[in-house]
Amino acid sequence: MNIVVVPIRRTRAEELRMQLADEIVRGALQPGTALDEMELARRFGVSRTPVREAIRQLAASGLVEARAHRGALVARPSAEHLIGMFEAMAELEALCAGLAAERMTRPERNMLEIAHEEMRTLIRVGDPQRYHELNEAFHNAIYAGAHNQYLAEITLSTRTRVQPFRRAQFRNLGRLAKSQAEHERVVEAIQRGDRERAALAMRSHIMTVQGQYELYASAV
Repeated sequence: MNIVVVPIRRTRAEELRMQLADEIVRGALQPGTALDEMELARRFGVSRTPVREAIRQLAASGLVEARAHRGALVARPSAEHLIGMFEAMAELEALCAGLAAERMTRPERNMLEIAHEEMRTLIRVGDPQRYHELNEAFHNAIYAGAHNQYLAEITLSTRTRVQPFRRAQFRNLGRLAKSQAEHERVVEAIQRGDRERAALAMRSHIMTVQGQYELYASAV
């Protein structure tokens, strides 16, 4: 049985944010590069409104320096900013995983297991983009399984800021298999209903993601 992953509906601003974030993280757009709204609007065939919103979202991730009345520049988040985002992300996801261990229904646990197994098959294919998409669905299932709507909302909001760095780390050689092994420990703890171990495994996973991103960034 394969899990059906419904494509995530993204606004035009979100699509622009993801594309620009990838270019910044890969080094195609270097720090200090000016981001002209009119130029970007022409490049992507959109109005300035989604471009302005994408730049605002990138600034929240530390990838853009927004200057009042002077445009925006490509930036790199400081080490302190990046660590702060990942620490918050780790604690929020750990809380979700711990609550999911206690609160997930049997059908929800079954679907989490199915998603986990399908991700395993993607490792053989070696498709980081598809793995990232299913990875989002995997984590979303855990947020939903916590059965705390407010917690899910703030966790998703934080993930949006951290997303460019989470995506990039999947480009590291062998990272997909290592990520899967980390997920395995999270899933096992959730399936056993072990709140403490689920939280611990998820926290460790997210902090490992941070380390993997730093490894990727050092090689770019």
